[in-house]
Amino acid sequence: MHLETCGGPLSSVRTTVELQTSHIGKGCDRETYSEKSLQKLCGASSGSTDLLPAPGATTNWTASLVTDSGRDSDLIFRFDGRQAAKVPDWLVPQNLTDQFTIATWMKHGPSPGLRAEKETLLCNSDKTEMNRHHYSLYVHNCRLVFLLRRDFTQVDTFRPAEYHWKLEQICDKEWHYYVINVEFPVVTLYVDGVTYDPYLVTDDWPIHPSQIDVQLTVGACWQGGEVAKPRFTQYFRGSLSGLTIRPGKIESQKVISCLQACKEGLDINSLESLDKNIKFHFNPAQSILVMEGEDLENINAAVVKVSYINSRQFPTPGIRRVHISTTVQCFGEDTCLSIPDIDAVVMVLQPSEPRITIAGVEQLRRPAVDLSGSSGLDLFQDLHIASTVTRTDSAARYAGAYAGGVLEEIIHNLDYCDILVLGEELRPEAESLQLDRSSLLGMHLDATNSTSGMSIYGVDSMSNYEHVIRQVRYHHWLPATLTQRRFRLTCSELNGRYTSNEFKLEIGVLHDSEAGEHVNYMVAPPQYMQMVHRPSSLQHSLYPGHSSGVPSAATVVIVMCIAALVVVVVLGIYRIHLTHQQEAKLVETTKEADVAWDDSALSITVNPMENLTQPQASEEEEASEEDEEEDEEEDDDEEEDEDDITSAESDDSEEEVDVQLPRIHQPSKRGNNLDKATISY
Repeated sequence: MHLETCGGPLSSVRTTVELQTSHIGKGCDRETYSEKSLQKLCGASSGSTDLLPAPGATTNWTASLVTDSGRDSDLIFRFDGRQAAKVPDWLVPQNLTDQFTIATWMKHGPSPGLRAEKETLLCNSDKTEMNRHHYSLYVHNCRLVFLLRRDFTQVDTFRPAEYHWKLEQICDKEWHYYVINVEFPVVTLYVDGVTYDPYLVTDDWPIHPSQIDVQLTVGACWQGGEVAKPRFTQYFRGSLSGLTIRPGKIESQKVISCLQACKEGLDINSLESLDKNIKFHFNPAQSILVMEGEDLENINAAVVKVSYINSRQFPTPGIRRVHISTTVQCFGEDTCLSIPDIDAVVMVLQPSEPRITIAGVEQLRRPAVDLSGSSGLDLFQDLHIASTVTRTDSAARYAGAYAGGVLEEIIHNLDYCDILVLGEELRPEAESLQLDRSSLLGMHLDATNSTSGMSIYGVDSMSNYEHVIRQVRYHHWLPATLTQRRFRLTCSELNGRYTSNEFKLEIGVLHDSEAGEHVNYMVAPPQYMQMVHRPSSLQHSLYPGHSSGVPSAATVVIVMCIAALVVVVVLGIYRIHLTHQQEAKLVETTKEADVAWDDSALSITVNPMENLTQPQASEEEEASEEDEEEDEEEDDDEEEDEDDITSAESDDSEEEVDVQLPRIHQPSKRGNNLDKATISY
């Protein structure tokens, strides 16, 4: 940008650059975190109460209000003169002292009609019988008024009660941040970080004590007495956001400036290279820059250095209008030239949206004793939170990326993570989610707990959120009544502008009937077979992503099959062993018979034409007679059942049980013939 004056002599040049961002959120690109998260981020004092929270299960009093959350997730409540909300008694601060702070974002225009009525932002009045206003904040004829009536028990003299401010910002239809610091009897107003004293203070008598309950309302004032029917009155017309009250302490100007600071504005590049004769001035929001100098060339060089900045990691996309006006002064004249104004546009492109991914073990199978122990069960020990973006800029294209861009992992903050119980809510008498407060020390995090789950909130890094969530434990005092529990974890950045995947975790409880998953089995006899079952804890360490639980019926079937297999194998081995012993006994018996025949020197001639069954029968009779002499308790049924087994073999089997006979290894024809006998079982 360059200014030409055709060589005319000038005594001074004044250039004003204005960045117009009223159409963006609350007047400019600000962080859209929740009010509590912003307060922690800016180091605000704890203990503030959010009177306009997002509608939810426990914050349902704002559900009837009209919200406008379409502007970059800013939670804005719009009042058109018909909506108001009662703040629950359990939320109303009861310990307001001589020091407290009220803060809110407000966008308001001129009141309609010739006779403007009071428009109430916040009001604390009698709930029934009477219509006294204890404290309230309202707008009247483009004036901001704060009413504070002390109780008669605290002070009994005529004291300041109403504080009035008359400011252009109140009716300019733009967003402004209002903070009222009360140090009774002194009350100070901050508008966008700038201090304003009241132009008028009126006194009043204190309120007489009574037993009447009070009602705190937003958007109107409750008229509970002196009317036929209790109703709202003095409705507000405008938009509000982040209405909070903090009892017992006032806020510092540094914190107030942080809470309302813009993330975009004007700046000067290479400020140190700017000519020393150039005077420049920024407004507090850095949306207006005024530059003044005597030398035209120096002014031209200074205007070139003006830049637009936006420090948000994910800025709001859209246009930003820039208006540039210039005035020049000639020697001896007020104005000698008319310089036309210039309008320019800065286009903020859509940022690469992050994809927040939560990963970890999705199924846990644990014994019931793990849930009822003193420490409970760690739910998210293997949790990991990561965020990636797809770069599609020129650098990504230069890197040879495909049409989808380059996937890049980035680091940014989160502002809340919710652990929600799926199915039935937790039973306080039997189960709970637990988190040690010590795990939050040194972080910008806080946590709330209920039967529906746990919420961890605050602007902090993903690694700090990981650390805290891994400390969350599930405790159940009566695990015998539980079979499984399911939880869902989600995280958010920028008050829900970017949300993660829904990570679901299922917990299975192993009862006594399933204790086999955690016991080592050993089946006798150990010298033949040993069956060892891998403990469940080892399975989890090797395969963290899979379930290791086995139903009780399947466990019983497996154990029975293993036992049957072992019995069959053992019986087979035992029978083979028994066969070898029987064969050895037969050898001994035949040897004894051979010795007796050798001593008698008998000779036996066999006629090959005779039937071979008769001698065999005679031998069996002789063997049976010898068995009767050695053992009269021989079992006759065994001979009838086993036709292929001789009486000598049955005798050996009987003797095997009681006595181990000495074995004589001598070859004999009889023994060789018997060795060829086939024994079947």
